[in-house]
Amino acid sequence: MRSAHRSLLAALALIAPAGTLAAQESPGERLPVREVTLGNGMRFLILPRSGAPTISFVTRFGVGGVNEHLGTTGIAHLLEHMLFKGTSTIGTRDIAAERALFAHMDALHDTLLVARAAGDSTLSAALGRRIGELEDTARAYVVPNELDRILTEAGARGLNATTSNDATTYFVELPANRAELWFALEADRMSDPVFREYYTERSIVTDERRLRIDSSPAGRLFEEHLSAAFTVHPYGVPVIGYMSDLETLSRRDVESYYRRFYGPDNAVVAIVGDIDPDEIEAWARRYFERVARGESPPQVLAEEPRQLGERRITIEWDAEPRLRIAWHVPSSFHADAPALGILGALLTGGRTSRLQRRLVTDDRAATGVSSSTGPGERYPQLFFVDAVPRSPHSTDDLESAIYEEIARLAAEGPSDAELERVRNQIAAGNVRRIESNLGLAFQLADSESLTSDWRSTFRLSARLREVSAEDVRRVAAEYLVASNRTVAVLVRREGP
Repeated sequence: MRSAHRSLLAALALIAPAGTLAAQESPGERLPVREVTLGNGMRFLILPRSGAPTISFVTRFGVGGVNEHLGTTGIAHLLEHMLFKGTSTIGTRDIAAERALFAHMDALHDTLLVARAAGDSTLSAALGRRIGELEDTARAYVVPNELDRILTEAGARGLNATTSNDATTYFVELPANRAELWFALEADRMSDPVFREYYTERSIVTDERRLRIDSSPAGRLFEEHLSAAFTVHPYGVPVIGYMSDLETLSRRDVESYYRRFYGPDNAVVAIVGDIDPDEIEAWARRYFERVARGESPPQVLAEEPRQLGERRITIEWDAEPRLRIAWHVPSSFHADAPALGILGALLTGGRTSRLQRRLVTDDRAATGVSSSTGPGERYPQLFFVDAVPRSPHSTDDLESAIYEEIARLAAEGPSDAELERVRNQIAAGNVRRIESNLGLAFQLADSESLTSDWRSTFRLSARLREVSAEDVRRVAAEYLVASNRTVAVLVRREGP
């Protein structure tokens, strides 16, 4: 799974704030992307590129963790797993026999939830065992990982998916001569998924949560930090979901959520590589036009109240200390987003950046320091600074040094040499961003889904280069202030 937590410049490279763009057209905007919108609202971005005879496919659904509510947290991430389980024709030896067992299992699960609510642990355990037995029986009808096998035998690479706060994305690379296979398989998966081995897969997701959050000091610090920073907005809820929700989500809950919100009208597909655009468009219409529309995902109406004072939390763990600081900042669509991106690069972008040079190289007070924005892009977000102290230095030492460097930038702004270094980083990044077909497909799909314009991923480069020293000084002074920050510290637990 790709991280939903991007570096500042990488995140900004996908978004162009409305009304702030330079008039001059960038080279990326002139790419020969064919835009196709089907009658059901599904959008395709088709970009032929010479070179290796391969094609990259990226499908982005504009629904993620931010669209959930308490009781359904983690459902988008669970769906990410379930959509690899096949369809009524892929992954099964007898779909009718499977579905008969599904109905029995799901009825037992309903009873289990009633027993659990009543505090009857004996009955709950017995019902859980019986569901497991039935799933074992149903497994006799399953052809394991058949979707993966079909694609792998066709030469596919990198078949995977990722769930973020703002989206769920599936991707794969195929040889150019097997392109039609993707259309056949993906249209089947979109219109006719079967959520087989559901309770087993749900247990895998709960184990993933235990590993990444519950038993991980860094994971627990991240989750508690988000929860403290966002008191109202759903960005404060982990994408992986809360354990109590994961353990109660039923197969019907997950299937209903998919049918409602993962329709073609909420999907963007970017296809980049050795392709004939006419042929690709014909296949898109042939295979996907018949897929029925869904619903728009639930609107996010919650707005985080203005923070009126510093918040601090401390997590005790038998682990090395670490520090996380976050300030509320606008979404990636805001006019100040480019200056905040440059600010992050000045602080931690490379070995000569201010915090890297001071904390890691000169003072040797930290083993590492980084900055990023997150946990999403569509709504007001956080500007993070993360650091790990090097003994005998403490998190207090790092915190003081970080605030000193920020205060210097807020008072004086960056030098011309610093700004030029960051601009060179941007220029180099622009080249790297278009070298990979898969990376380019991600940019196109993300940008189209977030802004309804694939070109916005390229327009921001000019806007970033226009950021002045005064712009950086101003956003540091306006946003990175004590009353707007939330600090999370991991400290070593004393005693047993």
